[in-house]
Order: sequence, then structure tokens, then C-alpha cells
Amino acid sequence: MSQPDVGTILVVDDDGPVLESTCAMLASRGFTAVACRQSTIAGKRLLEHDFDVVLTDIRMPGMTGLELLDAIHAADPEMPIVLMSAFADLDVAIDAIKRGAFDFVLKPWSADYLTMRIEKAVKYHRLVRIEKEYKKTLEDTVQSRTHELSVALEMVKSLSTEVAQRLTTVTEFRDAETGAHVVRIGKFTRCIAQAMSMPTEFVQMIEFASPMHDIGKIAVPDSILLKPGPLTPIEIEIMKTHAAIGAKILAESTHASIQMAASIAHCHHERHDGSGYPRGLAGDAIPIEARITLLCDQYDALTSLRPYKQAFPHAEAVRKICEGDGRTLPSHFHPDVLKTFLAVAGQMETIRTAFTRSGS
Repeated sequence: MSQPDVGTILVVDDDGPVLESTCAMLASRGFTAVACRQSTIAGKRLLEHDFDVVLTDIRMPGMTGLELLDAIHAADPEMPIVLMSAFADLDVAIDAIKRGAFDFVLKPWSADYLTMRIEKAVKYHRLVRIEKEYKKTLEDTVQSRTHELSVALEMVKSLSTEVAQRLTTVTEFRDAETGAHVVRIGKFTRCIAQAMSMPTEFVQMIEFASPMHDIGKIAVPDSILLKPGPLTPIEIEIMKTHAAIGAKILAESTHASIQMAASIAHCHHERHDGSGYPRGLAGDAIPIEARITLLCDQYDALTSLRPYKQAFPHAEAVRKICEGDGRTLPSHFHPDVLKTFLAVAGQMETIRTAFTRSGS
């Protein structure tokens, strides 16, 4: 019986032993791994085979991994590229993500961790291919199948939303969560926006955009993001940078939904009393979509199990939000949002129950 096709990976690294061990590990996990020791001929290898992912070192002679990323994306913008580096340089990681890298992995990697990142990249690439094929089919039939086209366009919209959700879960998996968190945030924010009688377009956009609130965490080092105990003051400041980084990742889009996602990413830790970050905004200076997401994120954090805290029951989480407990204070939340949250607290609990998986 033939083995399932789990993905074909081009591995680029000038270090022979590292290249050999990486390919051997991927092969042991069912991948087809093609080794390339010279970054300058990686482009030729891409023409010879149909690859799902490129896994490349950053520091190489002749052409660096970042230069290779630019060259590959000039020819194939959809090819997911995972960069490897032995140096934990936050600026390089941010630059790589902004230039279109799918992921950033530090050496020495663990086999399980690297496998998980490659599997995510393969799934992403195949989803993008499916979407592209859908769009081509729709374009070919637009002249003669108007009614069927409208139905198919709805399918593409749904698929695009799913792709965005799956990309968002990249951050959640790094944060040792299941991905259910981002789904709940979308449902929570939709519930409150509807109860506040926001326009239908706003309600739909906040459900799409709010799950991207923590996308900037992709640039936070694992040693901080996955730390089971309390963070040091310096680590807290590094963690706080995820808000501004998320805004930069999503900045300058022409699409209203991504513009809202950028606003939420930047402002979802701003508090009504001005005690939040990164800019210390207060009151109505905080965008309404961020005010809603702040409360929903806090409710989900309180009711979720984390390595450093227990999961509080729904009633206790509501009490902490409304009465305060020293860390969470009612003054953090806009009065209108807090009032609406209380009015729909039962619906929030229903959503929490429906979209909770084991351990999340």
C-alpha cells in the first residue's frame, strides 16, 4: 500500500551535517525531503520538482535565506517559506514575517516542533491551491453560469475566511493553545456587537477580524511566550510589543476587514481608564472594535486553563470583570460594553461551552 502524500520539502542549508540530519528527520516523518546545499541553485530545484514548502537557513554564503525568500516569492508569491536560524534575533524575525515568510524556527529545533511547523505550512499551501483553483473555475464559467457563479463565490468567501482562520491559529499553536480560543473570540465579539445594535457589516467584520488580535505574538520568542511561570519585568515589556507588531503586520491593507484587524491588534490591550498599552489610550479614543475585543479576550482568559492559572467558572469570571479582583477592574472596560456584556452573559457562557475543547 502506498504511503499518503504528506508533503515535498526543499531543504536549503550550507551546513552539510545539519542538512543531512534535517532531511533524514523529515523523511522519517513521511515527508519527501530534497536537499540543496547551495542557496544560489535553490531556484533551479524549484523548477525541477513540485514542492509544498521551502525550509531554509538564513545565514548562508552567496545568497542569504532572506534574499532567497525574496527571489522565490518574486516567481511564486504563494510558496510558504520557513526560515531557520541559530540566532534569536527579534528584528530579523519581524523582517522575515513582513517579507512574507510563513514561519521562523530557531536552531537547534526539536523534531516534533519542526514537524508541526512544516505540517502547518503544507496545509496552508494546499488550501491556497484549492482557493486558486476555485477562483479559476469561477472565472471560466462567469459568462454562462450567473446563478451558479453567485453560489460558488459564496464558497470562495467561506474558504478565504477559513484560510485566514487557519493562518491565525499559527500564533495560537505557538502559544500552546488549541485554536479554539480564536474561534471563541470571533463568536464573543459578534455576540456583543449584535447586542449593541452595530451595523450588520460591522458585526460580520469584527467576527472575522478579532481572532487576529494576537497575531503579533508570532514575533515573541518561545522562551517568553511558552514560559509556564511569571514573566520578569523585561519579559513583560517584550510580550507587550506584540500589539504594535501585530498592527505593523496587518498595516496598509486596502480591505476594511484587515484594517479593522490591524486596529484590534494594536488597541486590544488599551483600557478605558488609560492604564493599558501600547499607547495609553482612554475612553472613546479607543476604537469600538478594540473595546469589545478587550472585554471578550479578558473573559476568555479568565475562563481558560493556562500553565500559570486555573480556569475560573463562568459566574466567577463575570464577578471578577464586574467587581474587580485587583488585576481585573471594571474601570478597564467601556461602560457601554460592560453593560452589554452583562446583558448577554448567558449567551457568552453558551458560546464558551459550545466552542471549548479539552485543555483550552
